Amino acid sequence: MEWNNYIHSDPEILSGRPVVKGTRLSVVFILKLFANGWTEDQVLRNYIGLTPESVHAVFAYAAEGLMSENFVPIAHS
Repeated sequence: MEWNNYIHSDPEILSGRPVVKGTRLSVVFILKLFANGWTEDQVLRNYIGLTPESVHAVFAYAAEGLMSENFVPIAHS
C-alpha cells in the first residue's frame, strides 16, 4: 500500500500532524477510533471524506512508523 497517496502533512493543517488528504482527520484520530472499538464500516459511515483505501493507508502509515529506527518500544512494568 502506497500510504503517501492518501496521507500527508501540511503545517497549515492541524499543526502539521499527518492527516488523510482532503480532510482534517488525523492519523492518530482515526487509529483511536479503531482502538475504541469502531469498525471500518462505522468509520466510513461517519466520516464521508474517508474511503476504504484511505483507512488502509492510515494503518500502512502507522506500520511503517513502527518499523522505523526511531521507534522506541514501551517498557513493561
